[in-house]
Amino acid sequence: MKFLDHLEEWLIATLIALATLITFVAVLHRYASGLPIPVLQDELIQLNTSWAQELTIYLFVWMAKFGAAYGVRTGIHVGVDVLINKLNTPWRNKFIVFGLLAGAVFTAIVGTLGAKFVWSIAHTEQVSADLEVPMWIVYLAIPLGSYLMSFRFLQVTWQFIRTGELPKHDHAHVEGLDEQEVQEEIAELERKGNRA
Repeated sequence: MKFLDHLEEWLIATLIALATLITFVAVLHRYASGLPIPVLQDELIQLNTSWAQELTIYLFVWMAKFGAAYGVRTGIHVGVDVLINKLNTPWRNKFIVFGLLAGAVFTAIVGTLGAKFVWSIAHTEQVSADLEVPMWIVYLAIPLGSYLMSFRFLQVTWQFIRTGELPKHDHAHVEGLDEQEVQEEIAELERKGNRA
């Protein structure tokens, strides 16, 4: 599971970094090619970055599909659970398990329909407008991301049944920082502030 977790995080980070870099280069090219820069201006005008927007959209779609699965695993999805939390514990737990299993079934259905769509489009000659990439590769994000999300729903369900715990995202937590060290640093800053 650790390998899948790290692969998922690496993939999301790489996709968003690539999309950001491509967008930056395309915007820089658009504005720099209009500047009177001897020699370089002619080279910049000849570059074609018309494909950048299409590729950026595809990268963000892939990132969003895998990011949704990451959200299920880490508990960062928004949920309306005001009524559920007011129920007594046995009923609350049943509704939580039902909701998680419903999410798993729904995303499995979306993944299956997406896989059928990808299969049918793979037998055509459809390619993207600018990149001319086969469209089945672009749409492959739907079944892959949906099946991963379904797996994450099942994983969270199993964890909840075993432990009674749901993944909770702590907005204040920063990876790599020890909470004790942070508290000591804050106390040190407060002491310095009181002396001044």
